[in-house]
Amino acid sequence: MTHTDWVAEQDSVHVETTFHEFEIAYREEGTGDSVTLFIHGIPTWGYLFREVYTAADHAVIPDLAGYGYTEHVGEGGYDRSLRLQEELLEGFLDELGHDSVQIVAHDIGGGAALRLAAHSPERVERLVLSNVACYDNWPVPFIHGLGQPDEARERTDEDVDAKLQFAFGEGTVGEDNAEFVAGMKAPFLDRDREPQALARNAISTNTNHTLEVAHSIPHIDVPTLLLWGGDDVLISTEWANRLAGDLPNVETEYLDSAYHWVMQDRPDAYREALEQFLD
Repeated sequence: MTHTDWVAEQDSVHVETTFHEFEIAYREEGTGDSVTLFIHGIPTWGYLFREVYTAADHAVIPDLAGYGYTEHVGEGGYDRSLRLQEELLEGFLDELGHDSVQIVAHDIGGGAALRLAAHSPERVERLVLSNVACYDNWPVPFIHGLGQPDEARERTDEDVDAKLQFAFGEGTVGEDNAEFVAGMKAPFLDRDREPQALARNAISTNTNHTLEVAHSIPHIDVPTLLLWGGDDVLISTEWANRLAGDLPNVETEYLDSAYHWVMQDRPDAYREALEQFLD
Protein backbone atom coordinates (compact mmCIF):
# COMPACT_ATOMS: atom_id res chain seq x y z
CA MET A 1 0.00 0.00 0.00
CA THR A 2 1.44 3.40 -0.99
CA HIS A 3 1.20 6.44 1.22
CA THR A 4 -1.16 8.11 -1.26
CA ASP A 5 -3.53 5.15 -0.94
CA TRP A 6 -3.33 5.47 2.83
CA VAL A 7 -4.05 9.21 2.83
CA ALA A 8 -7.02 8.69 0.51
CA GLU A 9 -8.63 6.56 3.25
CA GLN A 10 -7.96 8.99 6.09
CA ASP A 11 -10.75 10.85 7.85
CA SER A 12 -10.40 13.79 10.25
CA VAL A 13 -11.89 14.94 13.54
CA HIS A 14 -11.64 18.28 15.32
CA VAL A 15 -9.97 18.11 18.74
CA GLU A 16 -9.38 20.95 21.20
CA THR A 17 -6.60 20.87 23.79
CA THR A 18 -6.02 23.37 26.57
CA PHE A 19 -4.42 25.96 24.32
CA HIS A 20 -4.84 24.74 20.74
CA GLU A 21 -7.11 23.09 18.21
CA PHE A 22 -6.26 20.37 15.72
CA GLU A 23 -7.82 18.53 12.82
CA ILE A 24 -6.64 15.02 13.60
CA ALA A 25 -6.08 12.89 10.51
CA TYR A 26 -6.77 9.25 11.19
CA ARG A 27 -7.60 5.98 9.55
CA GLU A 28 -10.21 3.62 10.96
CA GLU A 29 -10.67 0.04 9.82
CA GLY A 30 -13.11 -2.55 11.17
CA THR A 31 -16.17 -2.31 13.38
CA GLY A 32 -15.54 -4.69 16.25
CA ASP A 33 -16.34 -3.78 19.84
CA SER A 34 -12.69 -4.12 20.89
CA VAL A 35 -10.92 -1.02 19.58
CA THR A 36 -7.14 -0.88 19.12
CA LEU A 37 -5.41 2.49 19.00
CA PHE A 38 -2.11 2.54 17.08
CA ILE A 39 0.28 5.34 18.13
CA HIS A 40 3.35 6.14 16.04
CA GLY A 41 6.52 7.95 17.06
CA ILE A 42 9.08 10.38 15.63
CA PRO A 43 9.50 11.11 12.75
CA THR A 44 6.75 8.83 11.48
CA TRP A 45 2.96 8.89 11.15
CA GLY A 46 0.09 6.42 11.02
CA TYR A 47 1.38 4.87 7.78
CA LEU A 48 4.05 3.20 9.92
CA PHE A 49 1.48 0.50 10.77
CA ARG A 50 0.34 -0.19 7.21
CA GLU A 51 1.54 -3.83 7.25
CA VAL A 52 0.29 -4.77 10.71
CA TYR A 53 -2.91 -2.92 11.65
CA THR A 54 -5.05 -5.72 10.17
CA ALA A 55 -4.21 -7.78 13.27
CA ALA A 56 -6.85 -5.71 15.10
CA ASP A 57 -10.57 -6.27 14.60
CA HIS A 58 -11.18 -2.53 14.90
CA ALA A 59 -8.12 -0.35 14.28
CA VAL A 60 -7.91 3.41 14.83
CA ILE A 61 -4.67 4.99 13.61
CA PRO A 62 -4.22 8.76 14.12
CA ASP A 63 -1.40 11.11 13.15
CA LEU A 64 -0.09 12.93 16.22
CA ALA A 65 0.19 16.73 16.46
CA GLY A 66 3.02 17.90 14.22
CA TYR A 67 3.16 14.64 12.29
CA GLY A 68 1.63 13.19 9.15
CA TYR A 69 -1.51 14.92 7.98
CA THR A 70 -2.84 16.29 11.24
CA GLU A 71 -3.28 20.05 10.96
CA HIS A 72 -2.94 22.73 13.62
CA VAL A 73 -5.89 25.11 13.54
CA GLY A 74 -4.75 28.69 13.99
CA GLU A 75 -1.62 30.75 13.71
CA GLY A 76 1.73 30.42 15.42
CA GLY A 77 3.57 27.54 16.99
CA TYR A 78 2.22 24.83 19.19
CA ASP A 79 3.34 22.19 21.66
CA ARG A 80 4.32 18.78 20.29
CA SER A 81 5.51 17.23 23.55
CA LEU A 82 4.38 13.97 25.09
CA ARG A 83 2.19 15.94 27.50
CA LEU A 84 0.36 17.47 24.55
CA GLN A 85 0.12 14.18 22.67
CA GLU A 86 -1.39 12.51 25.73
CA GLU A 87 -4.01 15.26 26.01
CA LEU A 88 -4.62 15.09 22.28
CA LEU A 89 -5.21 11.34 22.39
CA GLU A 90 -7.67 11.73 25.27
CA GLY A 91 -9.64 14.28 23.26
CA PHE A 92 -9.39 12.15 20.13
CA LEU A 93 -10.86 9.12 21.91
CA ASP A 94 -13.61 11.29 23.40
CA GLU A 95 -14.56 12.65 19.98
CA LEU A 96 -14.74 9.14 18.52
CA GLY A 97 -16.70 7.89 21.52
CA HIS A 98 -14.23 5.27 22.71
CA ASP A 99 -14.08 5.05 26.51
CA SER A 100 -11.30 2.47 26.57
CA VAL A 101 -8.98 0.91 24.01
CA GLN A 102 -6.17 -1.51 23.47
CA ILE A 103 -2.99 0.35 22.47
CA VAL A 104 -0.15 -0.57 20.12
CA ALA A 105 2.57 2.06 20.43
CA HIS A 106 6.05 2.68 19.05
CA ASP A 107 8.84 5.10 19.94
CA ILE A 108 7.48 8.33 21.49
CA GLY A 109 4.01 6.94 20.89
CA GLY A 110 4.91 4.50 23.64
CA GLY A 111 5.85 7.39 25.89
CA ALA A 112 2.42 8.89 25.31
CA ALA A 113 0.79 5.50 25.90
CA LEU A 114 2.59 5.04 29.22
CA ARG A 115 1.47 8.50 30.31
CA LEU A 116 -2.11 7.70 29.34
CA ALA A 117 -2.01 4.39 31.21
CA ALA A 118 -0.52 6.07 34.28
CA HIS A 119 -2.94 9.01 34.40
CA SER A 120 -6.11 7.44 32.98
CA PRO A 121 -5.82 3.70 33.64
CA GLU A 122 -9.52 3.16 32.98
CA ARG A 123 -8.93 4.02 29.32
CA VAL A 124 -6.31 1.34 28.64
CA GLU A 125 -7.28 -2.33 28.32
CA ARG A 126 -4.06 -3.77 26.91
CA LEU A 127 -0.66 -2.42 25.89
CA VAL A 128 1.75 -3.42 23.16
CA LEU A 129 4.97 -1.43 23.44
CA SER A 130 7.62 -1.51 20.73
CA ASN A 131 11.02 0.14 21.17
CA VAL A 132 9.44 2.94 23.16
CA ALA A 133 10.56 6.15 24.85
CA CYS A 134 10.64 5.47 28.59
CA TYR A 135 12.57 6.37 31.73
CA ASP A 136 15.48 8.56 30.56
CA ASN A 137 16.29 6.83 27.26
CA TRP A 138 15.06 9.65 25.01
CA PRO A 139 15.95 11.64 22.99
CA VAL A 140 18.70 9.64 21.33
CA PRO A 141 21.61 11.66 19.87
CA PHE A 142 20.31 11.58 16.29
CA ILE A 143 16.92 13.04 17.25
CA HIS A 144 18.48 15.50 19.69
CA GLY A 145 20.69 16.80 16.89
CA LEU A 146 17.72 17.37 14.61
CA GLY A 147 16.28 19.79 17.16
CA GLN A 148 19.22 22.17 17.43
CA PRO A 149 17.74 25.63 16.63
CA ASP A 150 20.86 27.10 15.04
CA GLU A 151 21.11 24.26 12.55
CA ALA A 152 17.37 24.06 11.98
CA ARG A 153 17.07 27.71 10.91
CA GLU A 154 19.21 26.99 7.87
CA ARG A 155 17.68 23.62 7.04
CA THR A 156 16.35 23.09 3.52
CA ASP A 157 14.02 20.49 2.05
CA GLU A 158 17.11 18.78 0.63
CA ASP A 159 18.59 18.55 4.11
CA VAL A 160 15.37 17.07 5.47
CA ASP A 161 15.28 14.54 2.64
CA ALA A 162 18.85 13.44 3.37
CA LYS A 163 18.24 13.07 7.10
CA LEU A 164 15.07 11.07 6.58
CA GLN A 165 16.77 8.93 3.95
CA PHE A 166 19.41 8.07 6.52
CA ALA A 167 16.88 7.41 9.29
CA PHE A 168 14.63 5.16 7.24
CA GLY A 169 16.73 3.95 4.33
CA GLU A 170 19.75 2.99 6.41
CA GLY A 171 17.69 2.19 9.50
CA THR A 172 15.88 -0.85 8.08
CA VAL A 173 17.18 -4.38 7.73
CA GLY A 174 16.00 -5.28 4.24
CA GLU A 175 16.66 -3.59 0.93
CA ASP A 176 13.03 -3.65 -0.24
CA ASN A 177 12.12 -0.47 1.62
CA ALA A 178 11.52 2.15 -1.09
CA GLU A 179 7.76 2.34 -0.53
CA PHE A 180 8.24 2.63 3.24
CA VAL A 181 10.91 5.34 2.93
CA ALA A 182 8.85 7.34 0.44
CA GLY A 183 5.83 7.13 2.72
CA MET A 184 7.73 8.27 5.80
CA LYS A 185 9.20 11.24 3.92
CA ALA A 186 5.97 12.33 2.27
CA PRO A 187 4.38 14.50 5.01
CA PHE A 188 7.61 16.47 5.35
CA LEU A 189 8.41 16.85 1.65
CA ASP A 190 5.21 16.55 -0.40
CA ARG A 191 3.29 19.33 1.34
CA ASP A 192 3.61 23.02 2.03
CA ARG A 193 5.37 22.41 5.34
CA GLU A 194 8.41 24.37 6.50
CA PRO A 195 11.72 22.48 6.57
CA GLN A 196 11.96 23.36 10.26
CA ALA A 197 8.92 21.18 11.10
CA LEU A 198 11.17 18.19 11.72
CA ALA A 199 13.22 20.25 14.19
CA ARG A 200 10.08 21.36 16.03
CA ASN A 201 9.18 17.70 16.49
CA ALA A 202 12.66 16.74 17.62
CA ILE A 203 13.05 19.54 20.14
CA SER A 204 9.82 18.42 21.84
CA THR A 205 11.29 15.06 22.89
CA ASN A 206 11.64 16.00 26.54
CA THR A 207 13.13 13.43 28.92
CA ASN A 208 11.15 14.99 31.79
CA HIS A 209 7.90 13.81 30.23
CA THR A 210 8.89 10.15 30.43
CA LEU A 211 10.59 10.43 33.82
CA GLU A 212 7.45 12.13 35.15
CA VAL A 213 5.58 8.82 35.00
CA ALA A 214 8.46 6.40 35.53
CA HIS A 215 7.44 5.86 39.16
CA SER A 216 3.95 4.88 37.99
CA ILE A 217 5.06 2.07 35.68
CA PRO A 218 4.87 -0.64 38.40
CA HIS A 219 1.22 0.37 38.90
CA ILE A 220 0.20 -0.06 35.24
CA ASP A 221 -1.55 -3.36 35.82
CA VAL A 222 -2.92 -4.21 32.39
CA PRO A 223 -1.79 -7.06 30.14
CA THR A 224 1.29 -5.74 28.35
CA LEU A 225 3.37 -7.16 25.51
CA LEU A 226 6.85 -5.80 24.88
CA LEU A 227 7.18 -6.52 21.16
CA TRP A 228 10.69 -5.27 20.50
CA GLY A 229 13.12 -5.06 17.62
CA GLY A 230 15.94 -7.15 19.03
CA ASP A 231 18.74 -5.47 17.08
CA ASP A 232 17.72 -1.86 17.71
CA VAL A 233 20.70 0.37 18.55
CA LEU A 234 18.53 3.42 19.30
CA ILE A 235 16.36 1.90 22.04
CA SER A 236 17.88 -1.47 22.80
CA THR A 237 16.39 -4.47 24.56
CA GLU A 238 18.06 -3.18 27.73
CA TRP A 239 15.08 -0.83 28.07
CA ALA A 240 12.59 -3.59 27.38
CA ASN A 241 14.25 -5.64 30.10
CA ARG A 242 13.87 -2.74 32.52
CA LEU A 243 10.20 -2.33 31.64
CA ALA A 244 9.71 -6.07 32.02
CA GLY A 245 11.12 -5.85 35.52
CA ASP A 246 8.75 -3.04 36.52
CA LEU A 247 5.47 -3.88 34.80
CA PRO A 248 3.37 -6.30 36.86
CA ASN A 249 1.54 -8.05 34.00
CA VAL A 250 3.98 -8.37 31.13
CA GLU A 251 5.11 -10.65 28.33
CA THR A 252 8.16 -10.10 26.12
CA GLU A 253 8.88 -11.02 22.53
CA TYR A 254 12.11 -9.83 20.97
CA LEU A 255 12.23 -10.10 17.18
CA ASP A 256 15.66 -10.68 15.72
CA SER A 257 16.70 -9.18 12.39
CA ALA A 258 14.74 -6.07 13.34
CA TYR A 259 16.05 -2.60 14.09
CA HIS A 260 14.06 0.33 15.44
CA TRP A 261 11.37 0.18 12.71
CA VAL A 262 10.46 -3.32 13.81
CA MET A 263 7.05 -3.41 12.08
CA GLN A 264 8.79 -2.67 8.78
CA ASP A 265 11.61 -5.16 9.29
CA ARG A 266 9.46 -8.07 10.54
CA PRO A 267 5.85 -7.31 9.51
CA ASP A 268 4.63 -10.91 9.43
CA ALA A 269 6.04 -11.82 12.83
CA TYR A 270 4.86 -8.52 14.29
CA ARG A 271 1.33 -8.97 12.95
CA GLU A 272 1.17 -12.57 14.18
CA ALA A 273 2.23 -11.50 17.67
CA LEU A 274 -0.51 -8.87 17.70
CA GLU A 275 -3.11 -11.37 16.55
CA GLN A 276 -2.22 -13.67 19.44
CA PHE A 277 -2.14 -10.94 22.09
CA LEU A 278 -4.98 -8.57 21.25
CA ASP A 279 -8.58 -9.34 22.18
